[in-house]
Amino acid sequence: MTDHPSLAAPQASATASAEPPPSPAVDTARADAFAAAHPVRPIPAEGPVDTRSICDTPSTAGPGGRLDALWKAVVPYTRTRGNDIHLPISVAYAERLCDAYPSADRELVLVATLLHDTGWARVDESRILSEGFTGDWRKAQIRYEHEHQGCLVAQEVLPGLGYADEFIERVTAIIDGHDTRHVAYSLEDALVRDADRAWRFDRAGIALASSWFGMDPATYTDRLAAEIVPELITAAAVEMARADLARSNALLKTGVLR
Repeated sequence: MTDHPSLAAPQASATASAEPPPSPAVDTARADAFAAAHPVRPIPAEGPVDTRSICDTPSTAGPGGRLDALWKAVVPYTRTRGNDIHLPISVAYAERLCDAYPSADRELVLVATLLHDTGWARVDESRILSEGFTGDWRKAQIRYEHEHQGCLVAQEVLPGLGYADEFIERVTAIIDGHDTRHVAYSLEDALVRDADRAWRFDRAGIALASSWFGMDPATYTDRLAAEIVPELITAAAVEMARADLARSNALLKTGVLR
């Protein structure tokens, strides 16, 4: 896309709307079509896979990159639930995944990753940890609400930055269900989902997320290996996650501190 004009950051809403959205139904036709197009799982990488620490390759998409205007537009939405840490790291992983899968629409993956969790700033913050990170957290209503609000954020900030309606629809289709839908609809959807999970294996992700789930780092890293690695859709994400997990376990001495 061409360079986008600057846009003043919108004000974040304190809570979601009074009527939460219903749980979206899975589009089985789209899910089945994507599965048929990529029958080998995890999906083999098309290009090189970088397994170095993510600190070695911070995102070139911004801050300081071509997505600066979008980053600035969503600053109010990065101050909830550690998004000011989660989102930049996730975008850095998304760039690596796009390098490994050059057939994907890179701009779509990066924009959707940058925006995917902005909706947390528009839900009742007191419910985020109590509902969104306990029990069957993937089906918690608060997670459907944050997806819905994230779509609204995208629809509000992207038009003023020069993005076309069709592109915005593709972005919101990825944000809607990125946590709660158990299947991906496209390669771009899969890469956003994997970027959203990949950050958890880095030491920063472990430090934040283990506290959200009320777990010590050793218990949390055990969970990453047992539950999250099998959820990854692409072989590149699996390779990066395992390399990060090995480094993090060594650094945090989880073999002893358990």
